[in-house]
Amino acid sequence: MKNYDLVIVGGGPAGLAAAVSARDAGIESILIIERDKELGGILNQCIHNGFGLHTFQEELTGPEYASRFIAQVAERGIAYKLNTMVMDISSDKRVTAMNREDGMFEIQAKAVILAMGCRERSRGALNIPGFRPAGIFSAGTAQRLVNMEGYMPGREVVILGSGDIGLIMARRMTLEGAKVKVVAELMPYSGGLKRNIVQCLDDFGIPLKLSHTVVDIEGKKRVEAVTIAEVGPDRKPIPGTEERYTCDTLLLSCGLIPENELSKSAGVTLNPVTSGPVVGDNLETNVEGIFACGNVLHVHDLVDYVSQEAAAAGRNAAQYIKNGAKTDARTVEILPVDGVRYTVPKFIRPQEMDDKLTVRFRVGGVYRNCSIATYFDDELIARRKRPVMAPGEMEQVVLDKKKLGDYPNLNKITIRIEEA
Repeated sequence: MKNYDLVIVGGGPAGLAAAVSARDAGIESILIIERDKELGGILNQCIHNGFGLHTFQEELTGPEYASRFIAQVAERGIAYKLNTMVMDISSDKRVTAMNREDGMFEIQAKAVILAMGCRERSRGALNIPGFRPAGIFSAGTAQRLVNMEGYMPGREVVILGSGDIGLIMARRMTLEGAKVKVVAELMPYSGGLKRNIVQCLDDFGIPLKLSHTVVDIEGKKRVEAVTIAEVGPDRKPIPGTEERYTCDTLLLSCGLIPENELSKSAGVTLNPVTSGPVVGDNLETNVEGIFACGNVLHVHDLVDYVSQEAAAAGRNAAQYIKNGAKTDARTVEILPVDGVRYTVPKFIRPQEMDDKLTVRFRVGGVYRNCSIATYFDDELIARRKRPVMAPGEMEQVVLDKKKLGDYPNLNKITIRIEEA
């Protein structure tokens, strides 16, 4: 059995940033394990620009953004294994993995960072009626086929779901010569960034139908047509609102789910709202020495935030490896209420946290001319006006360690949406 100080599961943007950060914090013995044939994760197929504005102050494509972190990993001589699948992580941080060269092998780590990213919600999870013909793809699969493998999934396209990948694929398929007939979204609001709705749909004249879903798929060998219908407040189709579109392809962009099978086997507690681990201010899970960051923790809207969060996870894991756990630290829970769906982190340790801590969250609906209010117990500490908030965009509140020091007996922090 090999021993490493730090094992990072996943070589995407989160894993790479965490490795670089841990190395810079003085940890020499690091191993990144990646199941794909190259580092970079999902960024390799995201050939559109818009990445890196926060991290590098310039607009990059996904592969360009990834290559900068891959270069930093190479400069620091950080070890990695490609084409390697992690099969199990035990609560005592023993990692079981396998690949062609080594077969099944075990690694004992002092700390583990979970950076496995997320997966797409499949058709099976969506309960769409109709046959199972060829031509139904998740948006991410279609993106990989077009951008990396040079295949065109189809020529006449209907897209269900307005997540960012679905919006970006509406533009991508149009640029490749396909006709995107419509984007249907079950919810009364889009799940993607506002800029993507403008740049990917409005600029190309592609209609977005909110509160609509697919009620029928026609065709036995290949998709021939798709019927969509309006849904009521109960999200059930309204009879008489059906519209039929002839097409040969249906793309599904109905949400992303953090990839947490390994986290469960390690005994990590998951948040039912995010489907990701419950973590404190140092991004450590309930299992001592196992940290989480990136889309495995909660689905981000910008990769720059993934890198920031992963860098913090790397620093904190390095601190844990050097100094061990701080078990006696007092914790304060962060309560998301009144429109705030969840917070990451879920609790903080006022004495041990960084000087400034970013708490990220998403709202549960579309809010206009409202404020994000932060309370220490029942005292209002901060209120920030926002002209519009939507579930597709992440929000944040910054907590100040010095300010927390003025409240030694603090029991809870509450973050809520209030009328401005």
